[in-house]
Amino acid sequence: MATKAYYPLSEIGAGKVGFSKTRSIIEAAFYGNNVVKVNTLKEAYELAKNSPGTIVTDMPVYRGEEFGLEKDAKVLLFNDGAVTGRYAAARRIKGEPGVDAAKLDKVTMDAVYETRWKTMYHAEVFVGLDPEFMVKAHLLIPEGEENIMYNWMLNFQYMSDEYVKMYKNSKLIGDGKEPDIYIFSDPQWVPGNRPDVDYSCLSDPLTLCYFDTDQNCACILGMRYFGEHKKGTLTMAWAIANRNGYASCHGGQKEYSLEGGRKYVASVYGLSGSGKSTLTHAKHGGKYDAFGGIKVLHDDAFIINTDTCASIALEPTYFDKTADYPTGCPDNKYLLTAQNCSATLDEDGKVQLVTEDIRNGNGRAIKSKLWSPNRVDRIDAPVNAIFWIMKDPTIPPVVKIKGAALASVMGATLATKTSTAERVVAGTDLNALRIVPYANPFRTYPLVNDYVKFKKLVEEKNVDCYIVNTGDFMGTKVKPADTLGILETIVEGKAKFEAWGPFEDIEIMNDWSGKTADFTPDLNDKDYVAALKNAMENRVKAVEDFAVKKDGYDKLPDEALESLKKLVDEVAGI
Repeated sequence: MATKAYYPLSEIGAGKVGFSKTRSIIEAAFYGNNVVKVNTLKEAYELAKNSPGTIVTDMPVYRGEEFGLEKDAKVLLFNDGAVTGRYAAARRIKGEPGVDAAKLDKVTMDAVYETRWKTMYHAEVFVGLDPEFMVKAHLLIPEGEENIMYNWMLNFQYMSDEYVKMYKNSKLIGDGKEPDIYIFSDPQWVPGNRPDVDYSCLSDPLTLCYFDTDQNCACILGMRYFGEHKKGTLTMAWAIANRNGYASCHGGQKEYSLEGGRKYVASVYGLSGSGKSTLTHAKHGGKYDAFGGIKVLHDDAFIINTDTCASIALEPTYFDKTADYPTGCPDNKYLLTAQNCSATLDEDGKVQLVTEDIRNGNGRAIKSKLWSPNRVDRIDAPVNAIFWIMKDPTIPPVVKIKGAALASVMGATLATKTSTAERVVAGTDLNALRIVPYANPFRTYPLVNDYVKFKKLVEEKNVDCYIVNTGDFMGTKVKPADTLGILETIVEGKAKFEAWGPFEDIEIMNDWSGKTADFTPDLNDKDYVAALKNAMENRVKAVEDFAVKKDGYDKLPDEALESLKKLVDEVAGI
């Protein structure tokens, strides 16, 4: 499915698809006489390489000619300054209660005007890698920000001959009701001092990520971090998918080939740093190779067709932390670019990346598709299980959730800790648990939409649901070997779940391969029971808050709240 780029004259005008006020402000800027179109990755690479401040390393891009670069292309490094993570406080979603679109439109209008003094670059990519779902996205960004543009074109699918042909053969999404994505970005933006522009609509007067996701457009101001542009683009692609029958997933998915020709498709959902990439890319020591091995869809962004249960990747490459891959690590062979890392000279005088987080936290790199040799863009086999990855010390390393309402609401109340990928306000407790529904802080539509879709997968499509805790369980660290052992035991059909205490809809597994400690919960321990009850009460409160905050924008069905209250009552009866 494709988005719409061209309109007959009869389809142009007020009140028609693609012609909201915000979109009209943003899209017009793309046609200015100060705009230069960047058509290929080779062009983008040359612009980024020659952009002031770019560090051209002596690390070659491995097989770069296979995805649109010259054979002698090098890994480029660019550092953003003091901000090295996403900033959720800057996000404003048109249509949400409390969002003053009239004021934000004026901020956008004035920002667009100020870029008339700059050369602006226009780049295009596809989001979605299968004819069933492909969205065309446009980025307009000023001269001096060539590295963001180059990274954006690498992160998504550049306009190769293969994908252009694929796109032309796909059908319009939503019968032509989904226009192309347009993103206007000016990382150099500073607010003006004009009496007709009210900047009080911004939580931070120096930054803004403003989305009109109903009309597939966005304005990003004062944001240098590439992750804002990556997630900003995905924000709108996920919204399009949500409107058209897909579950939008911030997580990873892989397909196991098992003895007897069986397939097992596992989807894992978690924030950056939760272990979702580790679980997605784990090769399990090659133990499944004899049966056909493992196929990886993606480790960050995909969608599930809630009717067919087939899944589609949205991005070809991987935007990963570099801290786990020290200088000289074999995986660094697949780097395309790096951000917010240091550099030094090796014994031969060659410029090398310093990939560990010495300069700052959250050093990042884009790795090529070749990093995962078993990579696919689509998995036709239906999803077998969803795993909510949490860092809740009261939950054992794995539990199985029975009942579609509880399975979905546990995803809606996914508990985790703040990631180093995020820029947070001063005073934030980084160790405190917080609720991030479905591990997706980039959702721009009512929460009930995700709730209904994941409930459908469990209730109608017989998808199993598990919670895996990758943090610690009451002071005992859950190691990667534990989580991988759990996953293997479930995938191979060897998992034995049993009733857990008084819970009617939660089962526990105590034995799995590779277990490093005794994680059996002690329901006779009053302190543990009190902590567990508090954790469940926090989920109840979260759902109750959804019903009143933002004028009830994220209210869930009553069944969701009742399923959690039942858990609290069961704990209280211990």
